[in-house]
Amino acid sequence: MLRVWELVQVERRSLIRDLEELQPDQWDVPSLCDGWTVHDVVAHLVDTARTSRIGFLVDMVRARFDFDRQNARGVERERAATPQQTLQRLRDVAARTSTPPAPLDSRLVEEFVQGEDIRRPLGLRRAYPPEGLARALRLQARTPALFGGAKELVTRVRLTADDIDLAVGTGPDVRGPALSLLMVATGRLRAADNPTGPGTALLRSASDPQRGHP
Repeated sequence: MLRVWELVQVERRSLIRDLEELQPDQWDVPSLCDGWTVHDVVAHLVDTARTSRIGFLVDMVRARFDFDRQNARGVERERAATPQQTLQRLRDVAARTSTPPAPLDSRLVEEFVQGEDIRRPLGLRRAYPPEGLARALRLQARTPALFGGAKELVTRVRLTADDIDLAVGTGPDVRGPALSLLMVATGRLRAADNPTGPGTALLRSASDPQRGHP
């Protein structure tokens, strides 16, 4: 548990450093999440960092158990009047260890994938820790698509990382860097770095929704 939070906090601090270098207009760049700007995704990260198990359940009731509505309300709540104010809110929550009622490794998925939702449209790159990527991919392989995972996908293809020792699933191979496979496993095929292998045809025949959350 402590190791996961250590990795999460490292990612939060890294993203804060990247955000500190942005020009004002870059905060309005569309992220990889449909309908969300970079500013919106940062606000979402603030919201999820603040969310506790009880708070999540209360928010779900208020959103009438509509996950997208709950996310939208969280963004509205945490998006400040200016990007710098929202960035300060992210600094304020960087050390928090509260979490919604989900496996703890979902916090790694959140930080890696939402970090890419922000960085890729801005042309930024980060080398994420292999240990964290492996944990995130294994979790996605166990999580149903209804909750943003790839459990159904890995019954059709095998995701095989070519930069770390990890393969999940059964079926024809889809190969690529672990981060690229994580993007695939969170419904972001268009953001994946050209995965290869016989299983890619199956990937491209499927829909590719860009989610507002991992």
